Amino acid sequence: MNKPMTFKQSILLLLGLVFIFSGSILGFGLSPNVPLVISIITVMIFARISRTSWQTIQEQLLKGIEKALAPLFLFLLIGMLIGLWMATNTIPSLLWVGLKIANVQWFLPSALLIMALMGTMIGSAFTTIATVGVALMGVGTAIGFDPGIVAGAILSGAIFGDKSSPLSDSTNLASSIAGTDLFAHIKNMMWTTIPALVGSLLIFIIFNQHQIIKGSMNDLQKLADLLTPTWWSALPIVLLFMMAWRHVPAIPTLLVNITVTGIMFMLNHTPQQLADVIMNGSKTTIKNDLLAELLNRGGMLSMMPTVIIIMLALALGGLLTEQGVLKAVMTPLVKRIKTKAGVITGTLVTGISANFLIGEQYLATILPGQLWRDTFIRLKVSRLTLGRTLEDSGTVINYLVPWGVAGSFAAQTLGVPVTAFAPFTFFALLSPVCSLVSAWTGIGQLNPDDE
Repeated sequence: MNKPMTFKQSILLLLGLVFIFSGSILGFGLSPNVPLVISIITVMIFARISRTSWQTIQEQLLKGIEKALAPLFLFLLIGMLIGLWMATNTIPSLLWVGLKIANVQWFLPSALLIMALMGTMIGSAFTTIATVGVALMGVGTAIGFDPGIVAGAILSGAIFGDKSSPLSDSTNLASSIAGTDLFAHIKNMMWTTIPALVGSLLIFIIFNQHQIIKGSMNDLQKLADLLTPTWWSALPIVLLFMMAWRHVPAIPTLLVNITVTGIMFMLNHTPQQLADVIMNGSKTTIKNDLLAELLNRGGMLSMMPTVIIIMLALALGGLLTEQGVLKAVMTPLVKRIKTKAGVITGTLVTGISANFLIGEQYLATILPGQLWRDTFIRLKVSRLTLGRTLEDSGTVINYLVPWGVAGSFAAQTLGVPVTAFAPFTFFALLSPVCSLVSAWTGIGQLNPDDE
């Protein structure tokens, strides 16, 4: 018989997991895979002590993975798309444009704003990162910026776009959980989202002025001259925007784009070469080492390290969720909250904690919403504030988690470890801070009657 974990057992387990992750990743510099496996074994032992049967433990573990089948499949499609966009000269053409128009003095803030605009239009941070983000990463690296700082600017813009777009899955999810109108939800988010964006922009302007740039404009032009842009390479980009604006879901959008770019590739190549690009990614013939490193990307196999980390993280998340560990820890706290600022702060802490413990963006949004919704109603706090708070913690923080779905995807796609870009992903860092300021000052807080 499954006996729920007590508060003390849950606290002990969570402290043990923190020790495992901090010791393995920070102490020994291990990849997240090893501590994830150790953590899964640890939770299984605790679950067995709580009289959960082995069969139930297996079902709980697999239930966590089942929830991520869509994003796991999405990552494989993105790996294929990157390979084909490289092979059909789409990303090299974007890179050529970026190198031609790059302004060294304003690159970092420009990268943030470009990603913010593209993310809002496309409605998917993952797709924006995998296409425009890869090209901007190439330009920033060619200029000589620190890769972690470039990735931070790219991700800050992409996350803003994902939060602000009515096409975004995460934005629709948060609005749905809070029970609010989508566009009212997006409008209300601007109280914390705009300050976080402006703060990030100012920081990147300062960083841009104080970075030691190794490359010159002449160097950029020489790199651009090694690339040969083509007008037809814009077709997949146009198609991507058209399907996004028609609200076509991500998976069909990517499949259609893969089909079109695959046909474009087949005009000058064999089926065997197409299969190789889909599996192993594109291999450039350019002799320049920097461009070769940037352009030799993509393929389904390139996404396998990310898929493995995510499967392990979600298996752990499934066990923690089904065992009610986070709920057992947070429920006593939830009952004691007496103030509006307290309930917002508690929701932020829960969302951030869920991201690091479960590793899945959607669960880190759903679980805090379920835990705190009744308290928001009891204390007469606007449901719009609940939706905004879920976004400012559950949605954005996942990019800062090395074993998180978003964090591991960004690291693999941009070629920069999470620990390198997390300190510079200022939008994700500032969003919960702005939410706290709103909570304790009352700025941007609506009454339930004003919803």
